[in-house]
Amino acid sequence: MSAGNAVDDENTLKILIATDIHLGYLEKDAIRGNDTLVTFDEILSHAQDNAVDFILLGGDLFHDNKPSRKTLHTCMELLRRYCMGDNPIQFEILSDQSVNFGFSKFPWVNYQDGNLNISIPVFSVHGNHDDPTGADALCALDLLSCAGLINHFGRSMSVQKIDISPVLIQKGDTKIALYGLGAIPDERLYRMFVNKQVTMLRPKEEEDSWFNIFVIHQNRSKHGATNYIPEQFLDDFLDLVIWGHEHECKIAPTRNEQQLFYVSQPGSSVVTSLSPGEAVKKHIGLLRVKGKKMNLQKIPLKTIRQFFIEDVVLAEHLDIFNPDHPKVTQKIEAFCIEKVEGMLDVAERERIGNPRQPEKPLIRLRVDYSGGFEPFNTLRFSQKFVERVANPKDVIHFFRHREQKDRKDDVQINFGKFANRSSEGTTLRVEDLVKQYFETAEKSVRLSLLTERGMGEAVQEFVDKEEKDAIDELVKFQLEKTQRFLKERHIDATEDKIDEEVRYFCETRKKNTAEEEEEVQEAMSRARAHRTEGKEVSALISDDDMDIFEEKAADSDESGLPITNRERGRGRGRGSSRGQSSSTGRGGSKRGSRSSGRETGKESKVSSNSRAYKAPVVTPVKNMSIVDAFKASSQRPARTLHQSTSVEVIISDDSDLEETSFSSSSKPNQRTSSISGSFSKRGSQSQMSKGIHFEDDDDDEDDYDPFKSSATLRRNRR
Repeated sequence: MSAGNAVDDENTLKILIATDIHLGYLEKDAIRGNDTLVTFDEILSHAQDNAVDFILLGGDLFHDNKPSRKTLHTCMELLRRYCMGDNPIQFEILSDQSVNFGFSKFPWVNYQDGNLNISIPVFSVHGNHDDPTGADALCALDLLSCAGLINHFGRSMSVQKIDISPVLIQKGDTKIALYGLGAIPDERLYRMFVNKQVTMLRPKEEEDSWFNIFVIHQNRSKHGATNYIPEQFLDDFLDLVIWGHEHECKIAPTRNEQQLFYVSQPGSSVVTSLSPGEAVKKHIGLLRVKGKKMNLQKIPLKTIRQFFIEDVVLAEHLDIFNPDHPKVTQKIEAFCIEKVEGMLDVAERERIGNPRQPEKPLIRLRVDYSGGFEPFNTLRFSQKFVERVANPKDVIHFFRHREQKDRKDDVQINFGKFANRSSEGTTLRVEDLVKQYFETAEKSVRLSLLTERGMGEAVQEFVDKEEKDAIDELVKFQLEKTQRFLKERHIDATEDKIDEEVRYFCETRKKNTAEEEEEVQEAMSRARAHRTEGKEVSALISDDDMDIFEEKAADSDESGLPITNRERGRGRGRGSSRGQSSSTGRGGSKRGSRSSGRETGKESKVSSNSRAYKAPVVTPVKNMSIVDAFKASSQRPARTLHQSTSVEVIISDDSDLEETSFSSSSKPNQRTSSISGSFSKRGSQSQMSKGIHFEDDDDDEDDYDPFKSSATLRRNRR
């Protein structure tokens, strides 16, 4: 710390770096419910104690896409307590803030708002857990941004092209270009990088004098052919990459010898999976930047719940365990108890005495019982440690390696391999499970009209973001598109011919991944619009309308409309005082102005205080089959008016981000001091002998300063 304070001056920017805080994780757990909130309090206190210029978060501030009121309230309370105050801000923003924060209703940095008193600004990108969703594409970070507590940047909603414009920050002679990109599905972003659809904009003036930081929230380790982002995809003019999403703490900067930049992976600040990667000690970083030099100091987190994990392979202890022995299971259980007791003893010795550190540790014992062994009752085993561990339900985990066959055409899933790779943050996603199911399913149950990719993303939207109409809208959308294709082909309405054309159409769509991605996005937009439209329609129907509708349904013998439980419940409260609204107050149209011919002989007995109302006619909607779509118009069943007047709202995601160049005069009411000149797209700029130079600091086990020499570290580029 003394070495760091010695270089702190008016030209040194101090930035606190953290990622994957996951506020609200297991908040309903009686033991671990407050772990994330306690650690977030510690992180903000470190920022205040070190008098940092700003805090930089790398995504996944919240664990859930829709955090609870308790989690959101506590987060706002902590941000207000630590980040608001009278301390002056020592740096300034030079870029066009209407571009950097263009998605916000208040497109400027929060500390320049005259109604707020900010002492420590917070800049954050969104992660895959708290990404924008819904009809308005909002996330929890947008709520905090609207409240003036954080600055949400790095957001891009386009699936065609991404232009990343930096937040230009200057303090004294030090200038930082802060790039950010929120979480995007890895396969999509991988394809966009390959197709050169991702552009990082650079300032034209003195572009080599900027220290370039890039904050990204994607898979870093390879989980599949395209389910990650290789470091080689990133631009070589970057100096430091802050990599979020990966939970293993590798905060010490590592050099990429090909791109010649450094990568820091802070990891998560809470244990969200019982894997070896989470057992690594948790840290946050204090980054100091002066000119083109940097120093990253590791700060250990002291409120993290202790976590110990150990693997046991029973086949390696054949001298102790004989699979054929009648009491081998009891011996294995006693052996596992001894292992757990040993980890508990280590936890007791390593407890640092911090009163805020949780007392009960997390314990995980993974047992490989391959080789003819049998597992014992894990629940009975866990009951022995209920009062001593924080995870009594999953202290022990049995798994078995699946033997690999010699045949190369047989693809077997090695679950042991998955267990070993868990240290890299491996998790099975919903769309992967859907794809794996259909690929391994029998031919009779495979998808013939829909695609595995589209169905997987629809299920993911349904599970993670509660888009209840996602699957239904995807099926309808792809069915309509298939029907249009068959109509254009003018084929005969025979089942064999139709099946052949459908198979051809499906295979064609699978090959065109870009078009398929657009189809899925359009279907998801329709689902969000459908949900919003449903809310508006339900808001237009008042309680009195429901009562009148129930009376008319009871009078009409021919309508045959079923009365739901909700409608019958409405009728019991008719005598209560309810607000009366005019018929023109809902949409401006007078209901009941015309009556149907079937009701001319029947007049509803409604009091003079009631208004004339026509009960809506509900007709069951039947989807047209593919065979019906190819019949002549004279042979098709007549469509009802209800079907022909249905309206679908399609929201396009491609119109959000159109800026490709930036100028200080682009906004007349810009609230910042802007530099003259615009940004240029990356291209064949001259490659200088560029590097990151570090100042000589005293040796400190908490300071990581690999760049002691002032010599140039970068070689000439070819």
